[in-house]
Amino acid sequence: MADVMSMEEIHATVERLGIDLSSFNLDSIRLPPDDDLGIISDDEDLKRGKSLEFEEGFGNIIVVDNLPVVPKEKFNKLEKVVHKIYSQIAVIKEDGLWMPIDPDTQKTLGYCFIEYNSALEAELAKEKTHGCKLDRSHIFAVNMFEDMEKFMKVPEEWAPPETKPYTPGENLQKWLTDEKARDQFVIRAGSDTEVLWNDARQSKSELVYKKTYWTENFVQWSPLGTYLATVHRQGVAVWGGDTTFNRLMRYAHPQVKLIDFSPGEKFLVTYSSHEPSNPHGVVINIFDVRTGKVRRNFKGSADEFAIGGGVGGVSWPVFKWVGGKDDQYFARIGKNVVSVYETQTFSLVSMKVDSVMDLSWSPTDAILALFVPELGGGNQPARVSLVQIPSKDELRQKNLFSVSDCKMYWQSNGDYLAVIVDRYTKTKKSTYTGFELFRIKERDIPIEVLELENKSDKIIAFAWEPKGHRFAVIHGDNPRPDVSFYSMRSGNTGRVTKLITLKGKQANALYWSPAGHFIILAGLKGFNGQLEFYNVDELETMGNAEHFMATDVEWDPTGRYVMSAVTSVHEMENGFNVWSFNGKMLYRILKDHFFQFLWRPRPPSLLSAEKEEEIAKNLKKYSKKYEAEDQDVSLLLSEQDREKRKMLKEEWDRWVSEWRLFHEEEKLYRQELRDGEASGEEEEYEAKEIEVEEELDVSEEVISFD
Repeated sequence: MADVMSMEEIHATVERLGIDLSSFNLDSIRLPPDDDLGIISDDEDLKRGKSLEFEEGFGNIIVVDNLPVVPKEKFNKLEKVVHKIYSQIAVIKEDGLWMPIDPDTQKTLGYCFIEYNSALEAELAKEKTHGCKLDRSHIFAVNMFEDMEKFMKVPEEWAPPETKPYTPGENLQKWLTDEKARDQFVIRAGSDTEVLWNDARQSKSELVYKKTYWTENFVQWSPLGTYLATVHRQGVAVWGGDTTFNRLMRYAHPQVKLIDFSPGEKFLVTYSSHEPSNPHGVVINIFDVRTGKVRRNFKGSADEFAIGGGVGGVSWPVFKWVGGKDDQYFARIGKNVVSVYETQTFSLVSMKVDSVMDLSWSPTDAILALFVPELGGGNQPARVSLVQIPSKDELRQKNLFSVSDCKMYWQSNGDYLAVIVDRYTKTKKSTYTGFELFRIKERDIPIEVLELENKSDKIIAFAWEPKGHRFAVIHGDNPRPDVSFYSMRSGNTGRVTKLITLKGKQANALYWSPAGHFIILAGLKGFNGQLEFYNVDELETMGNAEHFMATDVEWDPTGRYVMSAVTSVHEMENGFNVWSFNGKMLYRILKDHFFQFLWRPRPPSLLSAEKEEEIAKNLKKYSKKYEAEDQDVSLLLSEQDREKRKMLKEEWDRWVSEWRLFHEEEKLYRQELRDGEASGEEEEYEAKEIEVEEELDVSEEVISFD
């Protein structure tokens, strides 16, 4: 069957199927689309292969139902309207629009057939126009022409569906029960995407799942590690499992460019720009992850979605989600308004805030931090406000003067908020930096002001200790800035105090361990991959290392291991290293055209803070078991090394024996070549010892005989 069909072939096919077009209403028997985003799941290959030929023949044609029924004199006008609507999505083939007419009444039948050049264009037209209103009385019902044969197989008499026994689905958290307590990660190199175990005890990685052309763009884990998302031209697919990685759901969004999960994994946000139906703007869909349904969508120009009043680009993610598993609220910045949406009904909770430039949710509470710059030429100061949602009560406000720039950083437990403020000097020719530190959980939310000893130091990086009370700052000028550590709890006063300043470090990025206590001072890109593993509890360096040209550093979710990588931004040395927390390199893997490395996130621990503290206190008791296991592994590795060396020695001895035998077999042949003279005999040679004297030094000394 041909890949595309002419309108004459459509007529013939309709007649062959015996369809009474005058009574055919697609809207009443509409089936869900069978879009597989270009990826066939492992368990669907054979099933889909049976109908592949039929789908190739009809995939480029759609049927548009619920059109007005008009007389012959209005036929051309209706045809032009429909053609204009659908030609904006993609080019309709010549004579590719057929609107049937009832021969008895000479009126249209209320639907038409439209033929595009490809199935992708037809799917896009269906996605964009199904459910759209032509007028108050006519709402488009769009289906694929290929579905007509499926409709004809629907039995005339209803029969109750067969009851199938319940079969439990795969446990999507099973990977967390790994007996070796290993973590997984995903990598992309070339056209391959691989999921692997990090087997640090064996100093290697172990393949879990591999697929070629699994994604057309990038992959992304969901925040709790339940799903792996792949991005394609037709939309997004999510996969899950321990080792099988079956496809769980598909989300149709043509030409999707960016995605984002809500913190509790309930919703998936997708973004695209310059679609045929919206050539000058963006489209953002919010899907329910479990059902795949669009809960809300947004369309508009790029400027409308540019955070901070940016022009010509979109700051991603556009929507900021409240922290926690509930996914109760998300927010974005509009023109003189902060739009907050609740996710039960996706209704809007607006707040009128003039010229807001940035917003940030607390990681644990429904508290929104807003930054508003100076207004009225400096007559109205800039301010940072903390607002409770949904009551919109302002919990705290701080006015700021002579502000050049402002950035907000929440501590992971929501205990503290650091506001880093760049201020102009009196002459307005330069700036200096200060810190406004909010203690969120204390009464009345007190604020402390912190300034660096050298006010003119440039802030290169800032990072809170996860689940802790300390923070680190890289400040000063390249190539050797300083690194300072501060605590919010030090001393009897409870005020912020400096712990230490490390002078002249080759660092431009900070990476705290997810468990706190340890940090990596990294010098990436221009600093040639310098890595310093630092113990903040003891204020001492545990180790120094180098990963030349490193572009990325990422801790595993437990804080036991850390990865450094050289991605394809460099042409050489692509691949990654895995290190221990104290800087010992465990193993290295080189991959050409290396694009991504992502640790699989872990959900929060089910243990209470008290239980975790108890385990930490009794760690020596628990560690005996694991030390014994490590010893067993070490012995096994030693035995494997011995076996490997033994095998290499045996291979060498076998090779030497073969060549000695070959040498002996050719002895007579060599004698013939030398006219009967033997060669290679030890007694033919005489060893002589030769002494060689070498003058090393000459010195003269005058002796007086007075």
